[in-house]
Amino acid sequence: MATQAGGERRIFIFDTTLRDGEQSAGVSLSHSEKLELAAQLARLGVDIIEAGFPISSPGDFAAVHAIAGASCGWADNPVICGLSRAISADIDAAWRAVQPARRPRIHTFISTSPVQMQYQLRKGPAEVLEQAVAAVRRAKSYCEDVEFSAMDASRSDTAFLKEVFAAAVEAGATTINIPDTVGYALPDEFGQLVSDIIAALPAAAVPVVVSVHTHDDLGLATANALAAVQAGATQIECTINGIGERAGNTSLEECVMALYTRRALLRTFTGVRSVEIYRTSRLVSALTGFVVPPNKAVVGANAFAHESGIHQDGVLKAPQTFEIMDPTTIGRPDRQLVLGKLSGSHAFRNRLEQLGIRLPEEQVQAAFRQFKELADRKSEITDEDLEAIAGGALVPVQETFTLDYFQISTGNRSVPTATVRLRMADGREAEEAATGDGPVHAMYHAVDRVTGVPVALRDYSLNAATSGKDALGEVSVKVEYKGHVYSGRGVSTDVLEASLRAYIHALNKIMVNGGRAVSGGEQRPAAAAAAGGGAAASTPISGKGNVSDGHAG
Repeated sequence: MATQAGGERRIFIFDTTLRDGEQSAGVSLSHSEKLELAAQLARLGVDIIEAGFPISSPGDFAAVHAIAGASCGWADNPVICGLSRAISADIDAAWRAVQPARRPRIHTFISTSPVQMQYQLRKGPAEVLEQAVAAVRRAKSYCEDVEFSAMDASRSDTAFLKEVFAAAVEAGATTINIPDTVGYALPDEFGQLVSDIIAALPAAAVPVVVSVHTHDDLGLATANALAAVQAGATQIECTINGIGERAGNTSLEECVMALYTRRALLRTFTGVRSVEIYRTSRLVSALTGFVVPPNKAVVGANAFAHESGIHQDGVLKAPQTFEIMDPTTIGRPDRQLVLGKLSGSHAFRNRLEQLGIRLPEEQVQAAFRQFKELADRKSEITDEDLEAIAGGALVPVQETFTLDYFQISTGNRSVPTATVRLRMADGREAEEAATGDGPVHAMYHAVDRVTGVPVALRDYSLNAATSGKDALGEVSVKVEYKGHVYSGRGVSTDVLEASLRAYIHALNKIMVNGGRAVSGGEQRPAAAAAAGGGAAASTPISGKGNVSDGHAG
């Protein structure tokens, strides 16, 4: 058992991504992929790489053999391990496969639980004990480093387990592994099991490494592994991203970072280079095709992402308020402040500054209000969205008219009809309805009736300001009033709303520059005449076809 100054225990990290991890349903790594991943695991600094199950197939034998050979050229010097059942042919194949390694290990196992002994092996305890001892002795005849596992230990009789492990140590095992093969154990009972077995091990010339291999069937793999460490275990068997049989194994990244983060309490350390964790996780995801869930601990996309305004404000003031780990510790980009409907102004301002957008306070407030409206429609606001929003805030306009409500009725067999309600600067509200050649045409007619500002539409342009299905539509318009042309801009996920906002924006510019609003209906607006007419109605008209409702404010 390795210790360092201060009495901390060294916990060895046994990575079985290439063996148990590849047993995940749907995963099959090629020869070159296994070599690539093994080299990265060495850079990560794991102590043992279980490279495969050599007897299982010629391809697996070749991969283990190649990894063992390649490891001799690595700057790092991990143990290269091959798995075998407690069968002579398996052990022989495992030795041939790992023999080229500078530090080879044979890992042999046999079931010890009553259910597996009866139904899988069809053997009694005495036969299993005899086979386990013979397997360890045969492996020991090939190499010094031998690991023995009692499969399904957590459902085995504790007295029998103690007997089997004691016999394995006496036969030459240098590591004994206590697997929770089916993820059945609870942390307290598993910790007690590990403690009981350690207390019963016979004295050995070289201290025996006590290992645990926990599965996640009940979501307790990491909790059980850490309980075992607290009980005295000195090796954890794990996989990158927690992949493996059924619900998977305990995650290397979770165990390593738990030991690192709670080092003062656990008094343990590992040799893992944590800055390689994120890179290794991404590599495993790419090679296996298994996407890492966003909420996955340590390496998930959301592990260092903050959306709540309270959390964002705290992290911006002092990261430790809501983060127990620094994202750069595992080699991932800095924390992410996800802008959404729960975000506050602090995070909004911070992101604008990161994008190089500098706005006066009044414009920031206007942009933030538009951001909040957009956030109610989109699950996540992108940098492109912010740039589009900020672009509209660069030229603030005093709002004489503010959009309150609009509704469109349109279809290929109905007359497009729009109802629009605007709020005036003095607090009054006015609503009108109109028809047109299309939905935008009808909306503009309705606005003209409300405002009474005689304008002519000279240009209309629609572009996608951002990408994706929920992209922002950006509309630009130019209207003419008394010989002068005014531009307007609107942005929304609803292109009709963007069109309406652009038109109102232009009208507000006119009002700021000396235009005069007349009561709706006093004169027929020039926009209507320029567009070729269109009947106006003072009340909404029900039309056949689709109805789009938009709300603002």
